[in-house]
Formats: sequence, C-alpha cells, structure tokens
Amino acid sequence: MDASRESSWHNFKKQIKFYVPAFSYYKNPHFKSSPKCFPSISVTGDSCALGCEHCQGRLLRTMIPARSPTELFKVCEKLKADGCIGCLVSGGCLSDGSVPLNRFTDTLSQVTRELGLKIVVHTGLIDGKTAQKLKRAGIDAALIDIIGSNETIREIYHLDAGTGDYEESLEALHAAGIPIVPHILVGLHYGKILGEFNAIDMIARYAPSALVVIAFTPIKGTAMEGTPPPKPEDIAKVLVAARSRLPKVPIALGCIRPKGTHRTKTDALAIKAGINAIAYPSEEAIKLAESIGLKTSFHPVCCSQIYENL
Repeated sequence: MDASRESSWHNFKKQIKFYVPAFSYYKNPHFKSSPKCFPSISVTGDSCALGCEHCQGRLLRTMIPARSPTELFKVCEKLKADGCIGCLVSGGCLSDGSVPLNRFTDTLSQVTRELGLKIVVHTGLIDGKTAQKLKRAGIDAALIDIIGSNETIREIYHLDAGTGDYEESLEALHAAGIPIVPHILVGLHYGKILGEFNAIDMIARYAPSALVVIAFTPIKGTAMEGTPPPKPEDIAKVLVAARSRLPKVPIALGCIRPKGTHRTKTDALAIKAGINAIAYPSEEAIKLAESIGLKTSFHPVCCSQIYENL
C-alpha cells in the first residue's frame, strides 16, 4: 500500500479527483449531482442477450433508452439543450458479447460534430472494423470490461468466448487509435478473485489511457443477489497490483461498488493505495483525502475521463 501510494504521488502529485456523473443521485455538503450533466444511454433499452448472472439486464433499466439512430440523436439533442456536456453510450450485448454499435456510428459522428457532446462508448467485445468506425465518429473514449478468466466468461457471462477475445478487442481499439479505458470488475466470479490479475497484465499490453476498477455488487432480482461482494481488502489488492503494473496510468475506483460501511472502507483503502480518482466518494473518503493533504476536486462527468484531468 505504501509503495503504491508513493508511486502514485510521484507520477501524479498529491491530488485526487472525485467524479459525480448523472448515473445516480449524489448529495453531501461537498457536492450535489445534476441529473442532466453526464447521463448514460442504452442503445438496446433494457434488452441483453447474455443474461449475465450478476446483472440480467437490471443495470440497463437505469439508462435512457435510445433503440434507433434517430432516437439516439433526439435524446442527445435534448441533453444538449438541457446543458449536458456529454454522455455514456452503452447497451446490452448480443449473443457474441458485442454491443450493437455498428448501426449507430453515423449518428455518433453527427452528435460529436453537430452537438459537440463528449461521447464515451461502452463497447463489449469489438472487431477492428467497428473500432475504426468509432474512431471516425470522433468518440472521446472506449470503455470495455476485461475478464481474465475463461471460467468467469462462461459461467457468469454465459458467453462462448475466451480471454483471447477480450485481448483481441483491446488490440482492435488500440490499433484504431481510440483512447481506451478498460474496466476490471473485482469479484465477478461469485465474489471471489479469479482472473483479475491476469486482466491487469492483458490491459498493460495496450497502452490504456486510464484504468477503472469496479467491484461486484449484488443486485436484487438477479441470480447472484445473495452472493457476498469481494472484501474491501481484495479490491485494494487489485488496485495495488494495477498501480505496480501500470505506474504511469491514471487509476480510478469506479461507480459500481457496494455501498454503506463496505464503501467507506473500500474508499479509505483506495486513498491509502494512492488512487487517482473515486466516483461517488463516501463523505469519510473526502475527509480522509483532505486530512492527508491531497488536493481534491469534483467533476460532473464519468470517471473514465480522469486521463484528461491529471
């Protein structure tokens, strides 16, 4: 933990960024979120072909639906009129693990060109042709969950694929020249650590712009609603390993992680490990950061944009 913190402070100075996009409501004496600032959009509505054990489409229900290119532009047009600066474009997966973005790339180009919105896209598995189309569309960054265990891919994602497919997706995005912000979901395999450290090694080979670490959080109504989340200490181990392997890459603790005392402890450990950013920080985390002399600031956008703010 000490070595991780010192490495981070050496490369990024004594500062930490707090991110509060419009994905969920947030309010404390330090900051209040805006529901219009940086929302998430699903190009498949609440539909997902995979039915993953941990989500089963529940997370898609929290997003703005835009199932057609015309609908996507109208949603973005309204967001712009409401003062929005950008959004996350995501969606459920097809049976091959990809998000159906091909039919939306022309619209994304129109959005970036005519509306000037910052567009971050969650891709799922992706091929070189789609990556090149996203590059030409002018998106700001590509987010992709990287799974380092074949067992997890099969059992949790129900996907007939392997870690090599995720590495090929990283290679496609890297070759296209799109800023890549991979995500690692700690504890995805029924709350246990399996493949997270391999995922770090995979990611390190493709010059990511930033890395976001999130944690499995049981969701009511899913097959894993009764599964305990990973321990805060396990999340911290992944953060420390990531800093060791990626000393000059900004690392953020992302928005998906357990709440309550679990979050308070996780956030504290993340700060002690020298994390560069936290989404929706606990109030205790903010106080801890200030108490150890970190320069703090709040940003109403997705934490994946940390690479632009350091």
